[in-house]
Amino acid sequence: MGPSLAKMKHAPTLDPSLDTIKMQINFTRTYTTRREFMAAICEARESRVRPVGSEITHSKARSSEELYALYHQIVTYILLSSGVDSPTERMVQEVAAALDSIFPAANMVIFMKLLRSEKERHLKELATVVTGVWLFNRVCGQADEGASIQAIIPPSLQNPPRVTCEEIEEELNTCQAVVWKYTAALEKLLYRDDVKDMSEGGAAPLLLLKQALYNARQYEGFLKLLLTDAQVSEKRVVNLQSELSSHLKQLIEAVQSKDRLPSGAVFPFFKKLSKLWSELREEAEMVNAPGAVMEGLQPFLSTQAQISLGADLDKLLGGSVVKTDAQRMTDSTADCIDPEEMEDQDWLLPGRNECFNALPLQYNGFCGYTLVKTGGLLLPGNPLIGILGHKGKLYSFSSKEAALSFSCMPDYFISAVEEESKRYPELIRFFKLHEQFLSTYSELQARLDAGPKCEVSTQTDTEATEMFSHHSFEWSEWELRQEAVKLTELHTAVTHFAQTKMSQAQRENSTQTWLPKDNSCQTRIEGESIVPRPPVYVAGLGGKRGGGRGTVNLTRAVDE
Repeated sequence: MGPSLAKMKHAPTLDPSLDTIKMQINFTRTYTTRREFMAAICEARESRVRPVGSEITHSKARSSEELYALYHQIVTYILLSSGVDSPTERMVQEVAAALDSIFPAANMVIFMKLLRSEKERHLKELATVVTGVWLFNRVCGQADEGASIQAIIPPSLQNPPRVTCEEIEEELNTCQAVVWKYTAALEKLLYRDDVKDMSEGGAAPLLLLKQALYNARQYEGFLKLLLTDAQVSEKRVVNLQSELSSHLKQLIEAVQSKDRLPSGAVFPFFKKLSKLWSELREEAEMVNAPGAVMEGLQPFLSTQAQISLGADLDKLLGGSVVKTDAQRMTDSTADCIDPEEMEDQDWLLPGRNECFNALPLQYNGFCGYTLVKTGGLLLPGNPLIGILGHKGKLYSFSSKEAALSFSCMPDYFISAVEEESKRYPELIRFFKLHEQFLSTYSELQARLDAGPKCEVSTQTDTEATEMFSHHSFEWSEWELRQEAVKLTELHTAVTHFAQTKMSQAQRENSTQTWLPKDNSCQTRIEGESIVPRPPVYVAGLGGKRGGGRGTVNLTRAVDE
């Protein structure tokens, strides 16, 4: 039998609220989405490959020995690109043989003549093709088809995952059973008058039950998220293995049907094989991630587990019916909101919106009205009743009465939910209100910064009087230099002299320069004169016997 709730309230270590906050912090630090996880894997691989690739593309190898060493460095680059963490000597030989079949060592002279950008592109393409050839050679080296597929499966997939989907689902079912018991017990306590019948003093056990419910509900939400990721990963692994197997069959049939194939026809097969294997290897790392996160949450469930195993909880429930979330939704689905009666409000009903089941609901889908009216009871909202849209946010409710009451005073209940979240800090993260609280803090800080200001000045003494002075202290720089010269013992040392900026043989000179005065002078006088027009006439136009035609210039001289 577990300890009673009356005794638990005196236990100093029982703090489900603190455990819930620790669980939320741990989950935030350890959990990453699929996209972030895959991006981190790609970044880690690039960080390992980048230095080797840069060394290859910047190499100035000329001799045969240098080219041979650079060729083996390309083998290392291909192994790192393929994601092999600790390659064996056999793997190195297999990759070197695959590289030699595509890119012989004699081609290194041509490779060195390429531009740096062309070298980088050629290296990436070479790594993809050689990895595909290496995988194909490993497959062809097996006797039967089943063994050939297993030969290239990543080692992490050959062993069972850390935590399977069935184990996460079983843990979720256990957690939900505890949640429904907590909810039923709180409903019985909150909706009856004889609350004092519960052991000694009802306030402390009631508070523990609320905090334990929040802890279990938060764990339930995390498990649902981990279960979704695990199911997606397992399904993705199965699809990739099937696609990899079918592609290998096509590649084997294409290669074995002909003796010689052009590189343009067979290289796409090898590239796709390398891509599928790389995706399968990344997905293999993702399979174990949800299990690791779930194991990290276990230490934060001990407090509410002690409460759920308590004898008083089962005694309190008695013959009460423990309803599941699905049963509550079924009971409340019959009463739906009629939008025609609420024309001044924005209501969403099922069947009128294609993405109705995927709408982002406020308070993580729980009923805010029930939380305020009961002082902390969490009941899941039923979207089939109707979803209220208010100031760009969507709200669901556990009953029609709750929906109507909330819609009459939405701003009041929204602020009341915020006050309840301040009483129980774990609800801030559970309801996803942390961004709203951060914005409120930023606005308050901005108001404080914009408040009245005054000018304040301080004085700092630059020549403060020392209260204590050692007898060997010397303030003169020249005295210190003389002491340094004595310590060097110049009569026993060989010295030399050099003129520098800090030399003592320098002298200070000063000169005075008279700046030039501003003067002006006139270098040209503007004027004008009348130049005579040159009149030229043609003579003999009237006709004259015995006379010819000619021109007569009557222009006067300038000096006349």
